[in-house]
Amino acid sequence: MKQSCMSDVVISGAGMVGTALACALAPSGVKIQLLEQRAGSLQQWLDEVDTVLTPNRHDARVSALNLASVQLLTSLSAWAGVQSRRAAAYTDMEVWDGEGSGRIHFSADALHENCLGYIVENSVILAALHEQLSRYDNVELISGVSLRQLSAPDADGHRELLLSDGRRIEAGLLVGADGAESLTRRLAGIGATEWDYGHHAIVTTVRTEQPHADTCWQRFTEDGPLALLPLAAEDDRTLSIVWSTSPEHAASLMALDGSDFCAALGRAFEYRLGRIEGCDRRRSIALRQRHAHRYVEAGLALIGDAAHTIHPLAGQGVNLGFMDAAALAEVLLAAMVRGENWTDEAVLRRFQRQRRSANLTMAATMEGFRRLFAPQPPVVRLLRSCGMNLTDRLEPVKQHLVLQAMGLSGERPALARRPTI
Repeated sequence: MKQSCMSDVVISGAGMVGTALACALAPSGVKIQLLEQRAGSLQQWLDEVDTVLTPNRHDARVSALNLASVQLLTSLSAWAGVQSRRAAAYTDMEVWDGEGSGRIHFSADALHENCLGYIVENSVILAALHEQLSRYDNVELISGVSLRQLSAPDADGHRELLLSDGRRIEAGLLVGADGAESLTRRLAGIGATEWDYGHHAIVTTVRTEQPHADTCWQRFTEDGPLALLPLAAEDDRTLSIVWSTSPEHAASLMALDGSDFCAALGRAFEYRLGRIEGCDRRRSIALRQRHAHRYVEAGLALIGDAAHTIHPLAGQGVNLGFMDAAALAEVLLAAMVRGENWTDEAVLRRFQRQRRSANLTMAATMEGFRRLFAPQPPVVRLLRSCGMNLTDRLEPVKQHLVLQAMGLSGERPALARRPTI
């Protein structure tokens, strides 16, 4: 039996959200261990990203970062690493009803902002965070392992973890950031409410005949939303697509050859950017809604997809996860300053109170949009289009909606707030 070692914080999952939390806590000096199933070192992963991503090759998985997430990455000194690689700022958003005449246009100019947000490849965000994390001596990456067993908390809230390689770790606090199928959540016996959206998302990179004009384009169809998102590339005709549709339609689209898929995509997108001239390898991802029944227990917290997943139609998933990481770091660091036992469930509930209602509200909003744009009788489609057009003309309402999406309104963790001048 291997001897147990003690760590202040163990984070299960070295993805974007788990690594962001590690970066936020590392300056405090606490001992952090980051567990990741993928084998390799931080430097190997950085070398891989910087080798694989070329001017003509993009990651199929992208995130629409709002300005609160950008501020968080800036606070963590990671945003410079994103910009040194590539990020596409978008200044406008065009949304329309493919089954009616409704349309809404959002513009950064109307808000006196430089942009509405950024489209960034997930591997670029992760590389920038890993690059920053490598600067801290109090953070240890344990790769190529997963959790096998998890003990109940002791009187101090500590838990013993058994890893897949036989190693045992005593964790002051275990944070599950290990994705939608979170093993941490399941080992802790925390249930989740979930259901199938009845959608699969096809993701890939495409090249269009006409430039994207630094605009995110989204068409709502009866099958699901289709989004084309601008990417940072040598030209202005390279975009990422997220095409959410029924599993049957997704299967038929995946079975098409490249040219036929491009033709189908052009028709579905109503040729807003002309012909689709090429596409990269496609991926199809089943979409499910999940929400953990609770985020915390003594000595344990869940963040990001381990706690909640939502439909990608508004691109808010990673932004919610980043706000989880920022809020948990804020609660823990404040408790440390006050001399509290920061692994105590009463302390961790402060994080849950901050984030659970915000995440549930966003999940309900996305579900409402999904149902609104599902197949509807003609009178509902007419009312839907009229509502979109009215909203487009009501500038205060429209600005309220876009400010929320940009992460510039409402309560935000300190790390995600712009510094006051």
